[in-house]
Formats: sequence, C-alpha cells, structure tokens
Amino acid sequence: MRYQRPRGTNDILPDDTPLWNRVEETFRTLCKHYGYHEIRTPIFEDTDLFTRSMGEHTDVVSKEMYTFTDRGGRLITLKPEGTAPVVRAYVENNLAAQGGVSKLYYITPIFRYERPQAGRYRQAHQLGVEAIGSQHPALDAEVIALAMHFYREMGITRLSLVLNSVGCPVCRPVYRERLREFAKPFVHELCDACQTRFDLNPLRMLDCKRERCRTLLHDAPDIIESLCEECRTHFDALRAYLDALQIPYVVDKHLVRGFDYYTKTAFEIVSDALGAQNALGGGGRYDGLVEEIGGPPTPGIGFALGIERAIIVLKELGLAQAKRETVDVFVAALGEDATLPALQLLQALREAGMSAEMDYQRRSLKGQMKLADRLGSRITLMLGEEELAQGVVTLRDMVTKEQRFVPVDDVVPQVIRALQPEHA
Repeated sequence: MRYQRPRGTNDILPDDTPLWNRVEETFRTLCKHYGYHEIRTPIFEDTDLFTRSMGEHTDVVSKEMYTFTDRGGRLITLKPEGTAPVVRAYVENNLAAQGGVSKLYYITPIFRYERPQAGRYRQAHQLGVEAIGSQHPALDAEVIALAMHFYREMGITRLSLVLNSVGCPVCRPVYRERLREFAKPFVHELCDACQTRFDLNPLRMLDCKRERCRTLLHDAPDIIESLCEECRTHFDALRAYLDALQIPYVVDKHLVRGFDYYTKTAFEIVSDALGAQNALGGGGRYDGLVEEIGGPPTPGIGFALGIERAIIVLKELGLAQAKRETVDVFVAALGEDATLPALQLLQALREAGMSAEMDYQRRSLKGQMKLADRLGSRITLMLGEEELAQGVVTLRDMVTKEQRFVPVDDVVPQVIRALQPEHA
C-alpha cells in the first residue's frame, strides 16, 4: 500500500464501533446518574497551558507532546491530557458564576509521542470527569466511586484501586527534602532520568519503571508520614468514606501520578489483565490548578480512564460482546423499474423512524435475501414486476418466514405493526 495509518494509531472499524459505543454509552449514562455534564474542548491548546499545569520537567511535557508553530507564529500542542483544557474552559467561560460544584465529563482523543505498545498509543482516547469547586473529601470519594462503578458496570472486576496522598505546597517540600536525603548516597546508581529528577523533581523518581531504580527506592520514606495536619485529616476522611462505600483500596506510598498539578489525593485503577502497562486509569486532586491557569483559588478533583485499555481488558476477560447493529427493514428491488419506487419506500421508512437498507449492486433476489440476512433485517419488502403491476409490496417476516401482499399506501403502517413485537 502507498499509505498506512501513522505509527501508534488505530483505525476503529465498523466491527469495532459497537463495543466502543457500549463503553461510551455506559460512561455517559453513569455520568448522568452522578450529576456530571458533558464538556468538549478543542483538540489543541496553547503549549504554555500544558507546560505550566503539568510541569515542564514531567515526561509528557519534556518528551511526548506533539507541539508545533502555527502560521501565526503561536506555539500549539495537541492535547496530551484532558484536565488542563477543561480547567482552562472553566476559567475562561466563568463557570464558577453558576454556583456550586461544576461537575463535568468528557470523551476525547489525546496525543503523546511515545513508543507504541499494547495499551499505549500515540493517539489514544480517554473518558474523564472533573469536579471543580469543593475541597471536601466526600467529593473525592464520589469521583473514585464513579470510576469504579463504570468498570463494574462493564463487567470488569479483576482490578484494584491504589491510593495515596501527595501532600500540598505546605508539606510536600518537607517530603522532597527527606526523599533527597534518602536517595543521596546512591543517586549515581539511578538511571539518567532519575538523576535529573533528583535535582528537579525528586517525587518523579518514585514513578520510575526501571527495576533497578524501583529496588533502590523501595524503602524510601513514606510521604504520609510527612503530611501536614490538613492533608492527613483529608486523607483519613477519604479512606473512611471509601470504607463506608465498601470500595476496597490499597495504599501505595510510591504512587505520585505523572503531573505536577496533583495535590492531596492521588489514585490509580489497575488490572492484572493488562500486563506491564497495568493502569486502566487514574486521577487525583488539583487544588492549585485553577489559580495556576489564571482563575481564583478553587479546588478540584478528577480522573481519566483509557478507552483502549478498557477494551483490551474486556477482550482479555471475554466481555467484549456488544449488541450487533442491524436494520429494521430491507427493501429488495427486482429489476430496474423497481429501483425508483424502492428508493421512495426506503426514504419513507427512514422518515418514519426505522432503519432501512437496500441493494445498490443489482444482485439477484437470492443475493439480496442473503444481504438482508447478513444485515439482520427483521422485515424484508420485495418489489418486482408482479408487485408493481398490482400496486402492492410483498412483506416477508424474516423470523417466521411468513409473507403477504400489502398495498403500497399502507406499507409503512403495516411495517410498524409488524415490528412492534420485536421492539416491545
């Protein structure tokens, strides 16, 4: 072939879309139940939005962003994550004026230049929520409950919730110094990236995936021991709420997430069905992000879940079945003279609210009936010389195999009645 899809991207074909639709519709329904409303942000933003919010020394900003200069000389980036654009939209459109907590959800593509592998792509898709306007730990519990409810609704039970607190601007600097003191004797043994992180952002060392670094940092100080009173009280309350909601979790002192904007709560949802890339999604609190972007001090919390990763797990667990997309009615035209009345009938059926299809390749009646079967048609209408001469249509029930003549003027009401048991 002359052209192929770019490396790290996927074509989502018609056979795949029923499962994608099932995932997205399940998420939309749950968000509605939890009181979240959809928001859609541009596919690209000013680069500075991401460097300021996520941190210029994070892996995504320093290595993985798709950044370019547009014709106006502006530095633009395809969005590598969904939170910063939503918070930018929250500030720019003054959603705070509506009062209360802004509860928003999105379904969006994201773009990161990284080495493609199962569950990790250069264009991926995320489901996410952002709840902006309250620092109450009960909101953290709700956000986590929604994420876990989504996977449960999809039938995915082989997963774990991993939880931690990453502190706040008051207590995090104290922990940073404790971590540096701990790692100082063996910093030269860490990978090159972690040696850089040691100086610029030592918490990122805890997120390193290299086995040597993980071993050396295994006994690193527990960040929870360095939390200030406010952060500790918040974390204890969140755990109490999760216990009350019967949502099991594991506290992992090494969980820090990948972006600088996180404060207090950090969490990930992992599955053993994914192999090395075991995170299905995650999120946390970002109480300083609204202010960083230019708004007033406003707390927030959210998560992002990978659609591709959810689908991999669904397939791995044998849960990837999705309702087959079928048509209500197939119109079989026999001969060129029947094409125009068949097309008119097709349009009338569609305008009456039914899905309908016909053949455009001049197949024989046998071939058209096979096509009707393949499309899952419940009713087939046949138009041939005999029907045209008598002003009727042959209506065939594809389940019972019964068929009868129906006057052309009465076809649509008759089809509606014939389909009623199927739609009840």
